[in-house]
Amino acid sequence: MSDRIRVHELSRELGLTNKELIHLLNEQGVEAKSHSSSIDPDDAEKIRGQIISDRQEKTPVILPVDIEEPEADIEEEDTDDDDEDEVTADGKKVIHLKPPIIVRDLANALGSKPNQLIAELMMMNVFAAINQVVEPEIVGKICANHGYEFVPERREKRAKGSAKKKEPAKKPAPKTVKKPTGGTQARPPVVAFLGHVDHGKTSLLDAIRESRVALGEAGGITQHIGASIAEVHGQTITFLDTPGHEAFTAMRQRGANATDIVVLVVAADDGIMPQTKEAIAHARAADCPIVVAMNKIDLPNANPDKALMGLQQNDVQPEDWGGDVGVVQVSAINGTGIDELLERILLEAEMLELKGSPQKPAEGLVIEAQLETGMGPTANILVRDGTLRVGDALLAGPFYGKVKALIDARGQRVKSAGPSTPVKVLGLSGVPEAGESISCAANEKEAKAISEQRARESRTGELETRQSATLEDLFRQITEESQATLKMILKTDVRGSLEAIIDSLDKIESEKIRLDIIHKSVGEITENDILLASASGAVVVGFHVRVMPSVQKTAKQKGVEVRLYSIIYELLEDIESAMRGRLEPETRETPLGNAEIKQIFEIHKTGKICGCVVTKGSIRVGASARVTRQNELIYNGTIHTLKHFKDDVKEMRAGQECGIRLDNFEDFEVGDTVEVFSVEKVAAQL
Repeated sequence: MSDRIRVHELSRELGLTNKELIHLLNEQGVEAKSHSSSIDPDDAEKIRGQIISDRQEKTPVILPVDIEEPEADIEEEDTDDDDEDEVTADGKKVIHLKPPIIVRDLANALGSKPNQLIAELMMMNVFAAINQVVEPEIVGKICANHGYEFVPERREKRAKGSAKKKEPAKKPAPKTVKKPTGGTQARPPVVAFLGHVDHGKTSLLDAIRESRVALGEAGGITQHIGASIAEVHGQTITFLDTPGHEAFTAMRQRGANATDIVVLVVAADDGIMPQTKEAIAHARAADCPIVVAMNKIDLPNANPDKALMGLQQNDVQPEDWGGDVGVVQVSAINGTGIDELLERILLEAEMLELKGSPQKPAEGLVIEAQLETGMGPTANILVRDGTLRVGDALLAGPFYGKVKALIDARGQRVKSAGPSTPVKVLGLSGVPEAGESISCAANEKEAKAISEQRARESRTGELETRQSATLEDLFRQITEESQATLKMILKTDVRGSLEAIIDSLDKIESEKIRLDIIHKSVGEITENDILLASASGAVVVGFHVRVMPSVQKTAKQKGVEVRLYSIIYELLEDIESAMRGRLEPETRETPLGNAEIKQIFEIHKTGKICGCVVTKGSIRVGASARVTRQNELIYNGTIHTLKHFKDDVKEMRAGQECGIRLDNFEDFEVGDTVEVFSVEKVAAQL
């Protein structure tokens, strides 16, 4: 009992959700913030004891049954833990048990005596007393030895008056067909695989979905965007198979962040490579949780510690080293760790509490589109929310159509597709680009009108250069967007320069604005840097590096500014200036004087003028003014004109009488106070 245990491991053992266990731990005074938090073994044992005690209070004590008559005795039980009515395809009976599972309850469910089960556990090097908890993995092996299939259940309360024997568990409905229902419902997570070009992204997906896509592709590199679905313990995961971060970023650039979770694939023999760093930057910029799949763990030259060190050096903190990012060691070749990877993805999805509304019209994005012989334009789309049905009027970027058919990830025709479901759509008027948004219109006529309007706007937009972010224009941009963050991509010639610049930038202190270096690395500026900057609204800064003409052309097309420097202090000065430009100028008011309204005059063709006595300071034409009545503000504007008798004057001082005409305000009364002040805008300080 010397090793600490993580929250998600204990929750799985006890059949609780992570949030339920965290709440329970906090009630007991044990600090646990997330599923990756680790707790003391003694605290874990107290929680186990509490759950078992709570369960035993609600469940009558059952004496061990005779092995000669297991069926009769088990039928009389009311443990609410087992169900022997279900039979698998291979003839095995199914046993449902709710963790935590103790030796006595497992023996009862199997129709065995506790002492026989204890002896069997000892043969497996598991030493347990009659009331001790048995881990779910061990329970599964024991059940298999007895000809049963073990299905763990959540610890849910049953409704009062429910029957003693449970109904057979219903099989989950296919995730590709969702019937509209009211309210929001949990939806499957959408997962993207990112990583270096040859670290095994596609092979790992093949291992998961048991297909061999990579074998038919040139050089083993994915040539298109696809999607697939995996069923894990009755739950669904949607995998978005992208050909790298270019497509991933292209979708984000169009405002369609398709992915809930990023699986970062890192080869155990190679460790962190340049494209791995780029993938980390893209995942961070998309604000997606990361799960690391350390692939090729089966190779003789695999070095997991080197890969973990590289992750930590790139701000990805592995759980095993005290961080919060799960790292699962896998092999796409022999299947090692695949189940653990899928379970970790489901764990992250549980913490995200992903929801969808099947009753809404469909919303989503195009993940791939093509012109197919005999089918016309087709689009592989991901329904992010709502439900898409055959017959719906669909908009996909500048194209439209009536949905003629929907084909799911298994190649079967379906009538509808719900949240987080990928389907192929037939019936569009053209081939949209990847990342284009999809939505439903009331009818085909409306869809056509919107489509034509989008096409006109698209043609107009091609003639203009979209400006993403420039140092000179930051003040205007931030005034419009109210942002208080300067995002930057930093590329340098050598590691020493990179560290020196980052160290200097870290010393720029400000409580008003944050400098966010979303990606930093050594080497020349690439098109990937431009794509990331375009999607994130960042400026690309290079120190002693070059920009190839093709990359510069891409930057101009995307409206991304690239700044190159050869002197560090010039770089730092420009960045400081840009950060100041991100802040609104500070407004300073300087009191000038006060006046009290004594009389009101009606002047023909001029309007009302208030006769005043200057009680303090001076009153000036053009100065800002407030009018207060019984200490309540009724006007905020400027002094339009000043009169001394019939003469126009520029200024009147304390003790003098004058006539004041305010700009666009005549609703003043005798006794009101006029406060006059000057307004000055000064550059904000960091």
